[in-house]
Amino acid sequence: MDIAIARLEAWMRDYYHKVDHDIGSSGVRDLTMAELQTLCGFELRDLEPMVFHDSESYGGSGLRSALADRWTGGDVDRLMVTHGSSEAIYLVMQLLLEPGDEVIVVDPAYQQLHDIAAARGCRITRWPLDVRNGFAADLTLLRELARSGPRMIVVNFPHNPTGVSITPAEQKELVAIAAEAGAYLVWDHAFGELTYTADPLPIPATYERAIVFGTFSKSYGLAGLRVGWCLAPPELLARMALLRDYIALYVSPVLEFFAEHAVRNADRIVALQQEHARGNLRLLREWADGLPELVRLSPPAGGVTAFVEFAGQPDVVRTCRRLAEKHRVLLVPGECFGDAYRNYARLGFGGTTAELTAGLSLLERVLREDAGMVVTNG
Repeated sequence: MDIAIARLEAWMRDYYHKVDHDIGSSGVRDLTMAELQTLCGFELRDLEPMVFHDSESYGGSGLRSALADRWTGGDVDRLMVTHGSSEAIYLVMQLLLEPGDEVIVVDPAYQQLHDIAAARGCRITRWPLDVRNGFAADLTLLRELARSGPRMIVVNFPHNPTGVSITPAEQKELVAIAAEAGAYLVWDHAFGELTYTADPLPIPATYERAIVFGTFSKSYGLAGLRVGWCLAPPELLARMALLRDYIALYVSPVLEFFAEHAVRNADRIVALQQEHARGNLRLLREWADGLPELVRLSPPAGGVTAFVEFAGQPDVVRTCRRLAEKHRVLLVPGECFGDAYRNYARLGFGGTTAELTAGLSLLERVLREDAGMVVTNG
């Protein structure tokens, strides 16, 4: 199987661990162990009785129950614990798709949501968000595209990288479009719990062909756990368990211990992270408003990323490389989400306020230098 290089992950491999200021990542600021203990009310000595025994193929019973209580009304049979959402995406695409199947995917998109399918020999149909309207979702266009009867429709709202979302009414229409087409609806819920302009959307669990991916990385600040989850029909989860027998077997019970506590205290964790992210979003908007000649920003409705257009910038990839290599600032070029977005960059505002402030200042300096404008603040 020939599979395309994951551009975003390759960029992160080159620069993520070599910068001082991260304004490119898609998650909220990482919690410390001390913060997690305080928020969840446990102590590390609670781990002392743990026996280093294998966990279960579908995930430990404690974590699965916690996830089920939060997402499925207690139905554990539709949930599997995975190594981040990445493992779930890979397993689902491998098992549900065959060469020649059509997959409709929101565009731009996280590359794993479509290139695994492309490597399977699937036909990828792009559902482009409306760039001229702040990357709004055009459901009329989606309905037209779905008339061909695709095998799968893949979306994520709030969206990565733009942060745009849809209304509950639009979500119902989206589900109806998938149902009319007889398609699986893959709903990437990575950013689903962190919203600013409206309440979080429910996961589309009532649709029998819905598959939902979740992660602890984005809204919780627990990226280092590498734990995620997948909601899917039980028969699909059974097939996923068989395939993962050749890959990873199960998630570590040590990681599941922390993840279970996080799920049981998710409202508290998300509220804390949302307050922090909302403050950073205000800073980002003020910064962009002060640079109308250089920056175009559509404010995100959720998540902690914005897809920023750099007006007149000749080479955004070069700009991002200079930021990383000269100024130790991480910014992700829009090209990582498709060749059509070479004038854009993903700007993450979920980190600490100090690194966002420093990162934006250095980014402004580089943008002004590239535009031939005088830098007055050194």
